[in-house]
Amino acid sequence: MSGGSELRLPALFGDHMVLQREAPIPVWGWAAPEASVEVALGETTVVGKAGKDGQWRVALAAQPAGGPFELRVTSGRHAVALRDVLVGEVWLCSGQSNMEWPLRQARDAEIEAASAADCPRLRFFTVERVTARTPQEDCRGQWEVGNPESAMAFSAVAFFFGRKLLQELDVPVGLINSSWGGTVAQAWTPLSHLAANPALKHYADYVIRLQRPDALAQYREELAAWEAGIFHKDEGIAPEARGWSKPDLPAKGWGPVAVPGVWEQTLKLNIDGAVWFRYELDIPVGWNGHSLDLHLGPIDDFDQAFFNGHAVGSTGEETPNAHLVPRRYAIPAGLVRPGRAVLAVRVFDRYGAGGFTAASASEMALVAPDGVLPERLPIAGTWRYRVERALAPKTPTTAAPVGPENQNFPSSLYNGMIAPLVPFGLRGAIWYQGESNANPSQAQEYNVLFPALIAAWRDAWARGSGTPGALEMPFYYVQLANYMARQPQPGESTWAVLREAQLRALVVRHTGMAVTIDIGEAADVHPRNKQDVGLRLALTALAKTYGKFVPYSGPMFRRLTIRGKQAVLEFSHTGGGLVAGGGVVRGFAVAGEDRRFVWADAKIDSTRGKGHTSDTVVVSSRRVPKPVAVRYGWADNPDCTLFNDAGLPASPFRTDRWPVPA
Repeated sequence: MSGGSELRLPALFGDHMVLQREAPIPVWGWAAPEASVEVALGETTVVGKAGKDGQWRVALAAQPAGGPFELRVTSGRHAVALRDVLVGEVWLCSGQSNMEWPLRQARDAEIEAASAADCPRLRFFTVERVTARTPQEDCRGQWEVGNPESAMAFSAVAFFFGRKLLQELDVPVGLINSSWGGTVAQAWTPLSHLAANPALKHYADYVIRLQRPDALAQYREELAAWEAGIFHKDEGIAPEARGWSKPDLPAKGWGPVAVPGVWEQTLKLNIDGAVWFRYELDIPVGWNGHSLDLHLGPIDDFDQAFFNGHAVGSTGEETPNAHLVPRRYAIPAGLVRPGRAVLAVRVFDRYGAGGFTAASASEMALVAPDGVLPERLPIAGTWRYRVERALAPKTPTTAAPVGPENQNFPSSLYNGMIAPLVPFGLRGAIWYQGESNANPSQAQEYNVLFPALIAAWRDAWARGSGTPGALEMPFYYVQLANYMARQPQPGESTWAVLREAQLRALVVRHTGMAVTIDIGEAADVHPRNKQDVGLRLALTALAKTYGKFVPYSGPMFRRLTIRGKQAVLEFSHTGGGLVAGGGVVRGFAVAGEDRRFVWADAKIDSTRGKGHTSDTVVVSSRRVPKPVAVRYGWADNPDCTLFNDAGLPASPFRTDRWPVPA
C-alpha cells in the first residue's frame, strides 16, 4: 500500500480484503478538507468530496463475485492503492472466548489448518482488542490470505464457518473477527440502545454516574483495594535467571511452547509469576545496520524484552491496562547484524492468565524501516520457555469493579471494536457469546439484552450505509454448549435460563441458532470441537441466507398435549424423523401441579400413520400421574439425546412458564 498524509482509509481497507458482492460498496476515509476524492475498483469509478472535517464517503456500484482487483483512491497528488482485492461474501464474527478461540487450540488443529492451503480466497481480518468510552472511527488489524499459518491464529469457529461457505458457494469469503474472551453482551451494545430500553437503562445510568469525578474516584479506590488483595508483585529477575537473555545460553532446561498463547492453555501451567520465552531467527543481510521495530502484540501482564542480550523495551505497572497494550519496541541499528539472533522476553503475570495474547499471528513480527527488504519477519510459532518464579494463583472473593477502561464496561467494546466497522459491507454476522451473562443476576435479562444488541447492530449498519435493508441483516448465533458437573436430579440452572433466552431470540426476524448441547465438555468452558459449531452456523447461513436445501436445525419443540398420564410433545425440524442418540431418549423431566420435576421415561412415537414422520415424543413417569409440564435438557450439563436424522441435536426447552430462581 502507498499513500500520503492527506489521504487515509480505515484499517478495514487493505491489501487482500474482501468486499461484499451484489450490494453497493461503501468506501470511506479522510482527506484534505473539501478535497475531491476518486475511488476506482476495476473499471468502476466514483467521485466524492471530503467535508470540512476531511471525512469522505462514496458508494461503488454493486459488483458480482470476482477478482483480484486493485482498489485505487486518489485525492490531489495523493493516492492509495490496495491490491489483491476480492469481491464475495463478508461476515462479521463476534462474541467472547469461544468465538475468539484460535484454530491452533481446536481439535485436530494441524490437519484442519493444512486444508487452508487450498483456500486462498478465504481471507481473515482480526480486530485488535480495545475498549473505548465513545464510538471510534477506526480500529487496528490487517487482512490475511487463508493459509495454514494464518488459519492457525484465526478464530476456529469463524474458520470452519467460512471454509464451508467457500466450499458450497465457490466465491471469495471474508471473515472479520471482532471478539474478546470473558466479555458480557452489554459491553457489545451501544449506549443509545441501552438507555432507550427501560430494562437496560441501569447500564446507561451506571456509565453516566461514573462520569462524575466523585464516583470515578470512588471506583478507583475500590479497584485499587481489590487489586491489592489479589495481585502478585514482581520482585525483579531472580539471581539464577539474570543470564537468561544471553544469545549463547544452552538450550538445556528450556521446553517448546506455541506463541502467541497464554501458558494456562499452551502449557497447562496454572501459575502466576515469571516465565521466560526465547526465539531464534536469522537476520537478513539487507537489514544490517538498520533499526527494527519489535511487535509482540499484547502481553498479560508485564514484560521485559531483549535482543541478543540487550534490553530493548519493557512494560510494567506504570502502564494502565498493560495486559491490553500491544508491545512495540525499537531495536537500535547498532545491535542489528546479519545471521543468528535471539529474542528473549520475560513475562510476569500478576493475576489470571499469563503470556502472549495477540489475537493473530500477524501481530508478532520484526519490522524493517520503509524501503528495506524484507519488510517484516514473522516471529509467531514455536518458542522455548522456562519458568523463573512460580506463584500460586489467588482467588478473589468478589468480582473486580467495572470501570471505563474495563472490557466489560457497558458499550466499551461496541465503541472500540464494532463502531469502527460501520458501514463496511457485510452479508451478516455470527455470534458466540453468553457464558459471561449466564449468572443469576443477568441470565433472565438476556431475554431483553440480546435482541437489543441485534437490533442495535442492524440499526448501526442501516444508518451508516443508508440502506434500509441492513435492518434485516442475518444474525446467526450459537446456543451455549453443555458445561460443568452433571447433576443427578432435575433442578434449576442459570445456563439453562440463558439458553432459553437464546432460543426465544429466534422470534427476531432473520436470526438462526446453532445448538451445541451435545459437544460441550464438563471440565472446560472452551470445547475443542469447533468444527461442528462452525458447520452448524454455516448450514444455517446456507439455508436461510443462500437458499440452499440443507438441514440446518435440530428438532424444535412445537406443542404439548396431555393425554391422561402421558405428555405428548410435537417437534418441527425433524427431517426424516427423530432419532435417539445411543438408542435411548434421555434428558426429559416431567412435573405435575406441585411443580416438582422428576426424570421421565421418553420414547419416540413412530406410529403416527402412513405418510407421517416420527416427530413426536411421549413422556411419562409413574411418579407423576397427572403431568402438567415437561423440560428437556434443563441443566448446566444435561444428558440429552434427542436428534433428527441429520444428526442435529434438539434445543433444550421447557413447556412451563413458572418463575425460575434469579
